[in-house]
Amino acid sequence: MGPVRLPNHGWSHGLFHGDVPVAVVATDRLIRERVAGFDRTEAIELSRLAAARPDLSRVALRLWRAFVFPAICAEGGYGWAVSYQDALVHTGNLYRFDGWMMIGRSRSGVDKRTARQGRSKVIWGWCDDAGLRNRRAQP
Repeated sequence: MGPVRLPNHGWSHGLFHGDVPVAVVATDRLIRERVAGFDRTEAIELSRLAAARPDLSRVALRLWRAFVFPAICAEGGYGWAVSYQDALVHTGNLYRFDGWMMIGRSRSGVDKRTARQGRSKVIWGWCDDAGLRNRRAQP
């Protein structure tokens, strides 16, 4: 996935087995002014999730949601997290099986660094209140 080069201040966390990182998660403030109806004061973005093995992705996401997300929310007053899923590459099961709700769709523009064409994305959302998550869910 490469280094995170987003212009907004973020938080990075790793899951280690001994001295070896086996999963990493990056969280950032929203790049766009609004995402799925949320502004930068309401939501943060889970911008990267990578693991040494596929089964560790689910573990890393759950630990992020249980420990990192509440701490960042308490510090910054956020209530929601959003994350993008590439609609062609991934099924979304990682988020779906963790209780996240699909709250929107987007299409990225042309990458200015590589000229690669934009991709269709599904926007997943998480907040600690199941009722709010369900109300924001889209079919």
